[in-house]
Amino acid sequence: MTQATQDIVQKLWNLCNVLRDDGVTYHQYVTELTYLLFLKMAKETSTEDKLPEGYRWDDLENKARAADLLYYKELLLHLGSNGSRITQEIFAEANTFLRKPSTLAQLVASIDSLDWYSAKDEGLGDLYEGLLEKNASEKKSGAGQYFTPRVLIDVMVELSQPQLGEVIQDPAAGTGGFLISAYHYLHNQHDFDDFSVEQYAKVQKQFYGMEFVHDAYRLALMNLMLHDLEADGDIGIRFGDTLSSEGERLPKADLILTNPPFGTKKGGGLPTRTDFTYPTSNKQLAFLQHIYRSLKPGGRAAVVLPDNVLFESGQGRDIRRDLMDKCNLHTLLRLPTGIFYAQGVKTNVLFFTKKSDAAKGATQTVWIYDLRANMAQFGKRTALTHEHFYDFIKAYGEDKNGLSPRTDLGETGRFRCFTRADIAARDDSLDIAWLKDDSATDAADLPEPEALAQQAMLELEGVFADLKELMEALGVEEEDTA
Repeated sequence: MTQATQDIVQKLWNLCNVLRDDGVTYHQYVTELTYLLFLKMAKETSTEDKLPEGYRWDDLENKARAADLLYYKELLLHLGSNGSRITQEIFAEANTFLRKPSTLAQLVASIDSLDWYSAKDEGLGDLYEGLLEKNASEKKSGAGQYFTPRVLIDVMVELSQPQLGEVIQDPAAGTGGFLISAYHYLHNQHDFDDFSVEQYAKVQKQFYGMEFVHDAYRLALMNLMLHDLEADGDIGIRFGDTLSSEGERLPKADLILTNPPFGTKKGGGLPTRTDFTYPTSNKQLAFLQHIYRSLKPGGRAAVVLPDNVLFESGQGRDIRRDLMDKCNLHTLLRLPTGIFYAQGVKTNVLFFTKKSDAAKGATQTVWIYDLRANMAQFGKRTALTHEHFYDFIKAYGEDKNGLSPRTDLGETGRFRCFTRADIAARDDSLDIAWLKDDSATDAADLPEPEALAQQAMLELEGVFADLKELMEALGVEEEDTA
């Protein structure tokens, strides 16, 4: 992101101070700003044909100057059912958090005064991405739950090597970061300026995703649109629940890149998918089933998952076995702590390639890279950068399926190879560490209490799931404690 874009992002973010007196939260502010920026950017990019006449930026600007908050409320309601498809999707069920007409007037005037010539020249998509990242880095916003650090996304995409013509999917799309990074990767590999209209339309239609949180879905649509990933009104990201029958309608993928949400399914219920062999209320395990089942033979995946997925017994163990039968789980990256804004849980990236749904024993060896032990505590003071992944990228190799020659660095190194028999001897646990970690011995370096609590909750959920499975196997019914 250039300095000019950073300056505009900072100015937009500073406008949230205007809304504090109006009782607007950080997250509500970004949603509100999305409505206004959609109108303003449509004017700046000469795409106001997406909007019905009388409900465009100039109309809003004139009404805002007259402190007409009622018109703004009418505009949001009207655009939810009029205009282009993406307009209606972004403004669906939209409402304003503003209470004072003067606040609307100040926001509109401030947005109008920005250097839009520079913003357009450097990419409106980068500007919006910067705003989303700013929101996620603000702890109070709570947006970190669907925002994966950009550097991690880019490394996962770089190693997965998206190709033209591939179906690329994110079943937990959040604000669209993985799909946009994959698009940028393709853009860097190919000069889209030389593509015909038909060729470029095919590129735009490579990307698919699903998002269950409406506000995140709204931000994702805006994000994809500003990165030119809306083809003829066809929107790649859909609003829906991947763990329901809606997820079964996502197309089979050549590449899946994702960071599924942590925790259990709301209400503790099981997914309503009909194609899952192992029903579980653990969201990550359910998403993992979706991912390896949704890959085409030869398809590959890079997935962020918390530690409990690696060691949970019962259904967790069965799902890991099924994964290693159907797919070559060739690489596991143990991530540093503190890299996620909202969660302090320990996480990993699993890289695997699908053999077939009927395969057995597809995984023969798993290479594990420990980027967690004896690493800095990342956060606002210590930023995670691409350089931190340099040695891992080199060790991973150039083959996108993890088939490059590799070297086991032994018990004192970060990269080691474990056979399928080694893993089976550990009750099929993939939670394997060998380096003594001295980085968290100082109490001052320990994670925040809420991060420790979050991690403990995830582990307890796994224990309760195992106990429930055992009770069912013994024929013991749960007592009604209501």
